[in-house]
Amino acid sequence: MSYDSDNIFAKILRGEIPCDKVYEDDHVLAFRDIQPQTPVHVLVIPKGGYSSFDDFSRDASEAEIAAFVRAAGQIARDLGVVADGYRVLANHGRDANQEVPHFHLHLFAGKPLGRMIKPLDK
Repeated sequence: MSYDSDNIFAKILRGEIPCDKVYEDDHVLAFRDIQPQTPVHVLVIPKGGYSSFDDFSRDASEAEIAAFVRAAGQIARDLGVVADGYRVLANHGRDANQEVPHFHLHLFAGKPLGRMIKPLDK
């Protein structure tokens, strides 16, 4: 999957589209999802042009990777969701229903989230 510099997250990073920012540093931007699926639904994105977890994990610098992981944890702490729990989710590709071709994590919290995936029937 090649990077599309006209995707909505690239436009947010360039300031062409506003966002409800909850965190920003040199490598990471996080903002509230405009169609939240839980009371707390934040998108965490690297500022670099990475399409998916695959190319982020392969091509991002150590500094970018460390900043991204640390930011996700800091955001959860800042939002006060650590004690009750939260979920992080990254979709990759068609089968996972990745909608925006810019690597991102969803941070979900604020209610019981239930099972992540149903067990396979045997």
